[in-house]
Amino acid sequence: MADKEFKKGALAGAAGMALVCAGLYIGSGLAAYFHGGVLDDPAHVEKVEYLEALIDSKYLGEKDEEKLAEGIYTGLLYGLGDRYSAYYTAEEYEEENSETEGVYEGIGILMQKNTEGGVKVIQCYEGGPGEQAGLLEGDIISEVDGRDITDMALEEVSELIKNDEDRKAVLTVHRENVEEVLEITVEITDVELPSVFYEMLDEETGYIRISEFKGVTYEQYQTAFSALKEQGMKKLAVDLRDNPGGLLSSVCDILNEILPEGVIVYTEDKYGNRTEETSDGEHVLDLPLAVLVNENSASASEIFAGAVQDYGIGTIVGMNTYGKGVVQGIYPLNDGSAVKLTIANYYTPNGNNINEVGIRPDIEVPLSAELLNKEEISHQEDNQLQAALEALGE
Repeated sequence: MADKEFKKGALAGAAGMALVCAGLYIGSGLAAYFHGGVLDDPAHVEKVEYLEALIDSKYLGEKDEEKLAEGIYTGLLYGLGDRYSAYYTAEEYEEENSETEGVYEGIGILMQKNTEGGVKVIQCYEGGPGEQAGLLEGDIISEVDGRDITDMALEEVSELIKNDEDRKAVLTVHRENVEEVLEITVEITDVELPSVFYEMLDEETGYIRISEFKGVTYEQYQTAFSALKEQGMKKLAVDLRDNPGGLLSSVCDILNEILPEGVIVYTEDKYGNRTEETSDGEHVLDLPLAVLVNENSASASEIFAGAVQDYGIGTIVGMNTYGKGVVQGIYPLNDGSAVKLTIANYYTPNGNNINEVGIRPDIEVPLSAELLNKEEISHQEDNQLQAALEALGE
């Protein structure tokens, strides 16, 4: 059975995470289970063979047979016309795994290509090896283990760091207002990506922003909630704006800490088989709750908002959500590649399928026009957040 993913459509290092799903095996044995497919028509096989022969006889460059094969698999999934279904090469699947789980192998920094060469550190993850070694946001890295990376692509730099044999990367660092060039040694470890951010907005109001529902998000949420309770939280605002979704297990684990006993969400596949995710009701939230959403809150975010709304245990504030009410399953193949397929519809506890519809907020508040193009918005000027705080005060 494929692990279900609810999700909308460059790190210093790469990743490792395995979705729990059944492997499919490539080869002639697979054909025994499927009949009436594209390759059963000799005309299609002949056309592919003709196209390859045409490439061999006319194409000016060198062909890469492995890439041609990957193109065939990609095209087969593309032919479904489903924006959520896709084929992943082994490399793409590894990257997708780390993104979904929220744990990757690296040094815990976010980088971007520096216009004058090298890479620029734009974020150091709190508690990560990069921060612990002394890297700062704004640092420019020009060498890794003495190798010049000035003209390297960002992906090449990431791979160079990740694949360091000594599990330590020696970085040549240029820092603003520091004359000498620095050499900073950073350990390469498993790094947990932050997906939950929290703070007290005043003496009574806790604020938790969830950027995506990853494999690590539930534990991060528990940490955040406990810390806020210790600081005297009596009201809670959960911000799901721009959250594209993520893992079903993650959002359900968090909702189990909030909802009364009952259905959290249920899915139905093409055969009408229904699967329910439920809350045990042992940890019902006893605080006033407001949930912030917007046009980019999708999938698992909509499961969260839909459940809170259906049970009437909180106020949904913001704008109508994205409207992704379908579930994807990821199926690994035995060569390391994988296929993602849309496999079911999902429904809120009251039986609403919000696909292409979204969740309508209880209090509709568009973000102020003057804030739309700002990179950073303070809590004070964030009119949607202020509306959520007003709802909590009622």
